[in-house]
Amino acid sequence: VLLLQGRFRELGPILTTPRTLTLVALAGAMISVNWFLFILSTQINRVTESSLGYYMFPLVAVLLGMVFFGEKLRPLKAVAVALALIAVTVLTVGLGAAPWISLALAVTFGFYGVIKKLMAAGPVVTVTAEVILLSPVAIIWLAGVHGAGWSVFSDAAPGVFGSAPLETVLLMISGPLTAVPLMLFSYAARRIALATAGLVHYLNPTLQFACATIVFAEVPTHYHLIAFPIIWTALAIYSYDSWRQEKSARKALTTASTVSTDVT
Repeated sequence: VLLLQGRFRELGPILTTPRTLTLVALAGAMISVNWFLFILSTQINRVTESSLGYYMFPLVAVLLGMVFFGEKLRPLKAVAVALALIAVTVLTVGLGAAPWISLALAVTFGFYGVIKKLMAAGPVVTVTAEVILLSPVAIIWLAGVHGAGWSVFSDAAPGVFGSAPLETVLLMISGPLTAVPLMLFSYAARRIALATAGLVHYLNPTLQFACATIVFAEVPTHYHLIAFPIIWTALAIYSYDSWRQEKSARKALTTASTVSTDVT
């Protein structure tokens, strides 16, 4: 994409300036952990838990936006965050352990959004820079899988990538399927409040939850069936407050424009 746009040279300053290089490295680390845990949850039949993590992300984004960018925590958003904490507490007490996959997914993607918001460079450039920094790690891993028989799981067949044509094609297709949404998310993170960027993000966990229950036939525990409605309630409150805030901002902007026109 950068070559088509004639912008490949923009990678130079990104990868040679200490501040931007550090931010790109941190962003790459956050998204790598996030990807790894998402794939891990799929392979160990815990997609329900991963969907919960992405449901939590908008509420984590509210807190991170408040801490790093001084975004206001409005009363209704505070209620939404409190409900999310209740849901996590229900799962922690009910399951006997914190839903660490859910929490890690929400926190790592939240910090990924924070880092992207701090970058002045365009999203296509920064995502490309992240991939460049991560490529050596990927090459080492692939070499280990094919040459040394490395495997995350004892029952996983080593060397699938490259040796099984269908799986190889599917894995290659997953690259653009991941990169395009990341670019769009980067555009959004720089242009709108981090809390608003999180708002539309919960369409993704809804699809994940549907896949978990319908496609993969995962059966949620009683505690998940308690926690999920609490999270959905929190998101409904959050969405209503965000819609009301945006409506008020548009109204104020329209009023200011009218006054300016009258003065002119």
